[in-house]
Amino acid sequence: MKVPISWLKDYVDITLPVEELAERLTLAGLEVAGIEYLGLEGSDLPWDRDKIVVGHILAVKPHPNADRLVLADVDYGGPQIETVVTGAPNLFPYVGQDVRHLNLKSPFALEGVVLYDGHKSDGSKMKLKGRKIRGIMNRHMLCSEKELGISDEHEGILILDPDAPVGVPLADYLGTAVLDIDLTPNLARCASIIGVAREVAALTGQTVRYPDYHDLPMDGPPIQERVVIETTEPELNPRFCATLIEGVEIKPSPYWMQFRLRLAGMRPINNIVDVSNYVMLETGQPNHAFDYDVLRARADRYAGPDRPVHIITRLAHPGERVVTLDGVERVMEPFTILVADPAGPLSIGGVMGGAESEVHEGSTNILLEAAAWNFINIRRSVKAYDLPSEAAYRFSRGVHPSQALLGALRGARLMQQVAGGTIARGVVDYYPAPPEPVVVALPTAEVKRILGIELSPEQIRGILEWLEFECEVVGEAANQRSGDSADSSISNLPISDSPTLRVTVPDHRMDISTGVVGRADLIEEIARIYGYDRIPNTQFDDVMPPQRDNLPLMHEERARDLLVDVGLQEVITYRLTTPAREALLYPDGTPDDHPYVTLANPISAERTSMRHSLVASVLEVMAGNARHRDRIWLFEIAPVFLVGEEGPLPDEVRHLVAAVTGPREPESWKEADTSPVDFYDLKGIVEALLEGLHVGGAVFEPTEHPTYHPGRAARLRVNGDPVGVLGQLHPLVQEAFDLPEDNPVFVAEIDFEALSRHIPDSHRVRPVPRFPAVRQDIAVVVDEGVPASQVQETILAAGGRLLADARLFDVYRGEQIGAGKKSLAYALTFQAEDRTLTDKEVAKIQGRIVRKLEKELGARLRG
Repeated sequence: MKVPISWLKDYVDITLPVEELAERLTLAGLEVAGIEYLGLEGSDLPWDRDKIVVGHILAVKPHPNADRLVLADVDYGGPQIETVVTGAPNLFPYVGQDVRHLNLKSPFALEGVVLYDGHKSDGSKMKLKGRKIRGIMNRHMLCSEKELGISDEHEGILILDPDAPVGVPLADYLGTAVLDIDLTPNLARCASIIGVAREVAALTGQTVRYPDYHDLPMDGPPIQERVVIETTEPELNPRFCATLIEGVEIKPSPYWMQFRLRLAGMRPINNIVDVSNYVMLETGQPNHAFDYDVLRARADRYAGPDRPVHIITRLAHPGERVVTLDGVERVMEPFTILVADPAGPLSIGGVMGGAESEVHEGSTNILLEAAAWNFINIRRSVKAYDLPSEAAYRFSRGVHPSQALLGALRGARLMQQVAGGTIARGVVDYYPAPPEPVVVALPTAEVKRILGIELSPEQIRGILEWLEFECEVVGEAANQRSGDSADSSISNLPISDSPTLRVTVPDHRMDISTGVVGRADLIEEIARIYGYDRIPNTQFDDVMPPQRDNLPLMHEERARDLLVDVGLQEVITYRLTTPAREALLYPDGTPDDHPYVTLANPISAERTSMRHSLVASVLEVMAGNARHRDRIWLFEIAPVFLVGEEGPLPDEVRHLVAAVTGPREPESWKEADTSPVDFYDLKGIVEALLEGLHVGGAVFEPTEHPTYHPGRAARLRVNGDPVGVLGQLHPLVQEAFDLPEDNPVFVAEIDFEALSRHIPDSHRVRPVPRFPAVRQDIAVVVDEGVPASQVQETILAAGGRLLADARLFDVYRGEQIGAGKKSLAYALTFQAEDRTLTDKEVAKIQGRIVRKLEKELGARLRG
């Protein structure tokens, strides 16, 4: 938001240099992204205080030698009247006249001053030098906005307001600085000049000067007899105010208003529209001007000549259309709140007016409305129609209903001031359920506990009152009584020597909550105004809360560390997707029977539903990276969202996905294995994860899954529970996600919640062995259908505690062992913690292993 300092000064005294004020605002949460200067030091063209002043045009005469030039006599406060030659077309209507009574004021530049060259568009400057123009000596200049750097307007000289003081330096009259403030959503209260003035007043100890909202000359016939307001959705439109101004003249706004609107980033249009925008920027309350004669003509048709205009706010009917002020016809969604009458819609409430009732050059009677709207509904409508506006920006962040009446009264007063006319007596004000004021109990001791600084109750109260909070000190007796306060939480406060403040929140502070959260909000306000930079570093001085391990998080972080250790890179993907995108994981057309959690107001067509799987999200990232590199090893641990059987919220189930493709090792100046990864690389990653998490009882068994290549997938079971699937991605899935076909992709998806149930809270740690190990190899022949893991489990079970490890290192198939058979070779490690094993002990254990293999698996020794 752009905040001109010259405008801000109308409401609060500025006691700090602009740069220091910007720093104070930034530290208080209103980040000043930049400062623009106009006509002052720091701008690209500072206006010379001695040579650019306010001039008064006294007479306009024809040039004796040129039809397109005139001579203007100007009083600039100097020793004599100066005559300048100008071709400004906006002076031609006054040729041959003495115009001093018209008070035509304009910026007057004296010889030798530097200005922008009005005839060039590259921003170049010129030094004003005296010269003859068609035989008449010209030493000075009446300036346009372009020559001063105000805008690119160069069609005529700048005509100031009639009350501009003659001879005053233009830098004093128009020069200003503009603060460009980045407002976060919680600072919607500051989306106005008065909102920023409140912050400045609190930070500098000043008082806000509010406009006079109530002293209006309402001399016209009563509005209540001519306008009726009705709403069918009070929760979406809690308040609607209307005033009537009759007999206005549509014309350009006075220059002071145009100038301020331009500085704030808005384009002047005409006096009525400009007042509407001006009030919105000034107070933060958007409003809208209707051509009352259009509404009256419609009322004559639907009700009769003597019946009042009937304004209705309601939801849109199916298929209803509105042509908005931008000339676009839009089909309304059923959730959109409309301002209408019995003949049909007039505008989209809180977003944009309708073209039919728009104010135009011939309008003479204006119905000005100011209303309050449900911020969520406004935000939804803006997104649905891609129709952002300054009004919607404010309404979508929250404007309290109390501001509507102030906006209507302020707008009516300014419209009469700049457009003439008569204000009808009274205001039509529909306000069925004014919200109760928010009251928060704040123990002053809590401020020190949270902030670590010593502030007296008087200081705390003073800071809050600077921010327009009403504070009342309540003592111990009040703390013990449950019925004396509008906030029942006061009665539940512990008895303390320090007083408690009963704080009533001003209605424009919609960001302050109630209860415990409200106390935290107030303490944050105290810290902001006191100054975050003034709060010293202190040791934590309070009772520590009980420390408990967050085992799910610890397991998750441990898994991340393990996967990074084996060479994978973590990614974080969108949790939103579309059912069609995830359907690409099932090339056989298998439907996902689980319903999706869908968004009522999605941010885009590609992000409409909460995902069921991480695989699609990770493959999208892999496809994007595959354009730039061959070796991609990724993983993600994040929730998927499944519709639950109970409650409105979905079940958030953590999943883990690992995906690898490309060379086994990255290229290096040393010899590297650049052969493509295969299934066993992925299986090794999963095994390393399980080992690092101390998960035992893991078994990999063949399986079929539509996402994976037939015959190249395995199901992971832990102690009999299925926890995941891993394997080579199906070629059709790989193609659907635009992954290169020359490198296979291997993916593992694990239900991390199911896996976590098998992660022990603690695990046994063995000391470093003191005695040497004995290593022997054994090769056994088994049927082809016997998995190697079953053989390994049998060996370990038979070996007992003296068999430290059994590792498969070779698989052989051939004629020597017969068809349907395979030979599995294992390296066995025998070791005791208290002695060196003898050959006899090792042979005994080995014999026990062989007998168990023969008995349970029908195995025989090879060789």
